Amino acid sequence: MRLKGKTAVVTGGASGFGAGIVSRFIKEGATVAIVDLNETAATSLIRSLGVDGVHFEYANLTDATSVQGMFSRLRARWDKLDIFVNNAGTTHLPMPMEQVSEEDFDKVFSVNAKSVYHTSKHCIPWMKEAGAGAIVNIASTAALSPRPNLTWYNASKGWMVTATKSMAVELAPHGIRVNAICPVAGETPLLASFMGTDTPETREKFLASIPLGRFSTPDDIAATALHLTSDDAAMITGVALEVDGGRCI
Repeated sequence: MRLKGKTAVVTGGASGFGAGIVSRFIKEGATVAIVDLNETAATSLIRSLGVDGVHFEYANLTDATSVQGMFSRLRARWDKLDIFVNNAGTTHLPMPMEQVSEEDFDKVFSVNAKSVYHTSKHCIPWMKEAGAGAIVNIASTAALSPRPNLTWYNASKGWMVTATKSMAVELAPHGIRVNAICPVAGETPLLASFMGTDTPETREKFLASIPLGRFSTPDDIAATALHLTSDDAAMITGVALEVDGGRCI
């Protein structure tokens, strides 16, 4: 119960890494808001958890008005915000960088980068009021050891790492810690997009680059997010922690 009495928001919390983080936070005693576009998936997750301390909030994180509305509803429900996890993300399909459409480029940076700008405008003032808080940004090994043909996705996650470190320095005097997690590709809905196709052959090739020989799992990322948001990590801020089975070595 390391998060007992804490409130936490997880964006993209209805599936993949986000769902794993939501589930672990609930088990550790937190009250959690799942922020997502997919109400059906969020409702299914909530039903499977079978507890009262979790609810769904719809928000389009690329839209300032939608994000503001979500935070207004949270303010009416909660008197404090302890934890915010910027997990929502997307990618473009693997291809030469010059072939990625402007539409896909804009989508990647809107979801992976601008969403953090929008959420920060509301979660940071709330945390400053309390003089405490923990923010976790889900980056990627793509920020540290980029793969060819995912250039603009890699760049968006590199932005996330730099933003994390800058946020950590700026917010430390306010008692707010900011860290990033850099997962290797995992068993999530985005896996096929990273690999281009999901076949035994592409999986074998991808896994060959991971010394521990497996993909990351939502449980792996949830355990790391739990540590970084708990009091056990009270002296940790500004890190981009690799959870990658040795991929970046």
